[in-house]
Amino acid sequence: MNPSPERPGRPVRVVIADDQMMVREGFSVLLNAQPGIEVVGEAVNGREAVEKVAELAPDVVLMDIRMPQLNGLDATREICASGAPARVLVLTTYDLDEYVYQALRAGASGFLLKDASAGQLAEGVRTVAGGDALLAPTVTRRLIAEFSRLASTVGPRAPLMERVGDLTERETQVLALVARGLSNGEIAGRLVVAESTVKTHVSRVLVKLGLRDRTQAAVFAYESGLVTPGGG
Repeated sequence: MNPSPERPGRPVRVVIADDQMMVREGFSVLLNAQPGIEVVGEAVNGREAVEKVAELAPDVVLMDIRMPQLNGLDATREICASGAPARVLVLTTYDLDEYVYQALRAGASGFLLKDASAGQLAEGVRTVAGGDALLAPTVTRRLIAEFSRLASTVGPRAPLMERVGDLTERETQVLALVARGLSNGEIAGRLVVAESTVKTHVSRVLVKLGLRDRTQAAVFAYESGLVTPGGG
């Protein structure tokens, strides 16, 4: 077994929310066949997904965006705002889905393509269950333009920059590199420090800024203006 880092000795509990039965059943079969993962529930729409999270307390929710009654975006927002420990992993058909950016801002911990392999699906679930974010560096870089285009619509940046002022110089550097899509190992190499030191800095940044994970940190960095496209 390969239990969740957050739930030693226990499987990662998953709820699958998608209005297509074949998708739900297919992912359920794939995940239940993986060590350390258990699908505990399914939801056919966003409203049911919110209810299942409250009822079953899963570690991870695989969330489709386009669903009836309550779409995945609003369901993600409700789940994250409720304080539930469940992490939301958005399912999408396209890696540049117009709603991905909004889902990340709503609190999602990342996203997976629906054509992901069984191994990628399982690894994604384990990644977010362990408290990290599933937003690969290549994906982060492709989304940078969208982050920047939409950031101008979220209001004045001054209040966000004031929060950046609470960070140390090194923490600010680490935040900027996280937003650029660098892994902890790559950041360690860039700053010539131990990877464990980078992990500590990332944790402190998240706590100081009140963010859930690296994905939220990346969104914050662009919306605050700390990082801009083409910048270093």
